Amino acid sequence: MITHETSLKEFSDQIAYSLSNYKQHGCKAESFNNVVLGGLGGSGIGAVIAKSWLFDKATLPIETINDYALPQYVNEKTLVVLNSYSGNTEETIAMFHDAKSKGAQIVCMSSGGVIKELSDANDLTCYPLKTGFQPRQTLGMGLSYLLLILGECFGIDYAEQLQDIQSKLIENQEKQILSANRIFDYFKSSLKNKFVILADRAMYPLAVRFAQQINENAKLEAFVHPVPECNHNVLESYTDRLPTNFLMLYTEENVRVGSRFDFISGHLEMDNNRVLPLAIPDYDLYTIFDVNYRLDWFSVLAANALDADLMNVPILTSLKEFMSEVQEVQEDESEEG
Repeated sequence: MITHETSLKEFSDQIAYSLSNYKQHGCKAESFNNVVLGGLGGSGIGAVIAKSWLFDKATLPIETINDYALPQYVNEKTLVVLNSYSGNTEETIAMFHDAKSKGAQIVCMSSGGVIKELSDANDLTCYPLKTGFQPRQTLGMGLSYLLLILGECFGIDYAEQLQDIQSKLIENQEKQILSANRIFDYFKSSLKNKFVILADRAMYPLAVRFAQQINENAKLEAFVHPVPECNHNVLESYTDRLPTNFLMLYTEENVRVGSRFDFISGHLEMDNNRVLPLAIPDYDLYTIFDVNYRLDWFSVLAANALDADLMNVPILTSLKEFMSEVQEVQEDESEEG
């Protein structure tokens, strides 16, 4: 299994892999009423990022689903894109069957498993994901595929941009790792405290990704709240009671939202909190890959500092085993009934 350090050092190769394995699927926006992106965990976060990036570019509504069932409106005029790294994620398999029963057009990506088998059996496009990774290590492949798939649908050619992003990631790698180390140094003395990430619309998906990486890699609590929504509820609970690590991620897209972060930063700077505002001056596609890369490295540095098991997720694995055992019992009871 590829280590997290190696997967990050070779992250740009994932973009190249998707570019070299991408073949046009032929689905055009004019043939559909909506798009649904399905996936969970490390296989699902790319959909959240892609949807956000296409906020002001997509000509159809895009929905992300991380559950067993698809919305009632899904039909033959829906493009459903599913990602399961293993190909055996039970929720994603359920979504596949639901999409098939509703007559939707389905496009998949997987390294194998049931999703690949179902795609082949139904003569559907299934883009390959390189084997040997943990699902959460494969964002480069999954997000690149999604941009190419949705770009083709909406008439946007992302291939050249992705090639440029790959080159910039290689060129800036040392600078990005240094940046991750600076963020780590800021939180080093309070690593065991919970993390709360506050983010604007553009950065929210990367905040979710960061929280997930903190959860799985460093085994730490991390929560995400969107701004301005949290200014109407959660902010009132941030009083001088619990030591917390606050990371604020925001762009300069909206001056009013920026002013909200100014207030929040001042409010949170209490003796028992660590508060780090990260204002992102240039919001473009490269920025998404760049910010994610730096924060992914932070999660690895934090895990190593805490002597956390980077590779294994024993509680999540136990849950999967439990669900498998329960399924067998439920199937036996169904047959007996």
